[in-house]
Amino acid sequence: MTLPLSQAHCEACQAGAPQVSEGELPELMGQIADWNIETRASVMQLERLFQFKNFKQALAFTNSVGALAEAEGHHPALLTEWGKVTVTWWSHSIQGLHRNDFIMAARTDQLATTAEGRK
Repeated sequence: MTLPLSQAHCEACQAGAPQVSEGELPELMGQIADWNIETRASVMQLERLFQFKNFKQALAFTNSVGALAEAEGHHPALLTEWGKVTVTWWSHSIQGLHRNDFIMAARTDQLATTAEGRK
């Protein structure tokens, strides 16, 4: 039995690791329904905007995502603005999406459920 993405942990991902296949993509996206796929410079990325009541709460969420990223050794792009945080996950080493990115998106969603000031 496979763990839900929100309970899984990242595996070491190095250059040459397989990107998520076209066949895997719908099943993985189904587990992180609020995320979008963005393509920048031919690199697929997962992205989601989280909204908050003010900057302090947005910054606290950013720090929570940063702590999770550091613990897993997998780091996103984080854009913190007044009342919102944009989180973008992709695997730099393979220039695309790996299962790790979906795990981290699901775990980010989990953090958001208890984040103070969430809109």
